[in-house]
Amino acid sequence: MHIIVNIALLILAYLLGSIPSSVWIGRYFYKIDIRDYGSKNAGATNTFRVLGIKAGIPVFFFDIFKGCSAVQLIHLSNYYIPKTGDFINFQLLLGIAALIGHIFPIYVGFRGGKGVATLMGIVIAIHPYSALIAMIIFIITLLTTKYVSLSSMVAGFSFPILIIVIFETTTTSLVIFSLIISVLLLFTHQKNIERLLKKEESKANISLKKKAKPPDRNNSPEKKKEISKEKVS
Repeated sequence: MHIIVNIALLILAYLLGSIPSSVWIGRYFYKIDIRDYGSKNAGATNTFRVLGIKAGIPVFFFDIFKGCSAVQLIHLSNYYIPKTGDFINFQLLLGIAALIGHIFPIYVGFRGGKGVATLMGIVIAIHPYSALIAMIIFIITLLTTKYVSLSSMVAGFSFPILIIVIFETTTTSLVIFSLIISVLLLFTHQKNIERLLKKEESKANISLKKKAKPPDRNNSPEKKKEISKEKVS
């Protein structure tokens, strides 16, 4: 019974993480698929870049909510004692399941985002103080540089420093998890790093003065394919 409950919770965490807020907001309010523009990722970073702050903020906070809520699913089980190693380990597993859901969402063809905001939600649920500081670092970097990708990486790299040095966490799995986050961010942001070095990375529209305009549908990959087919025929 214990194993069945764990599997059910992990599946539920995956399904929760799979909710593609950026895709649905893009389709409903802007009549586009966010995955056809910018970095072609269905995450908060690309939403900020393509649609601006009014679309980016709700996507960002909902993705945080997904990670946080997935971790809290552990309370549906009575097998774990809070603050013990097993408790934290299963929290991390639930968070990872949600992260996989965000990156490979079942609802929209397994094409999702990079999971930075979802990771933030996971950290908030497991170690809220370090998450708060990391979020402040993210906001300051974003307001200063307007690069969401750079802000995400800086905040992510600060997490293991906060966990290990500032808060002196002794839970091995949490320390390893914090280090994995840094490596994962480097891996998932390779193209962003290349564009940053070449000074080609797009800055986020963080102004509230003007409403973000949806990208030109005629310049989308799908439209270009349609035009190519028409020329061939």
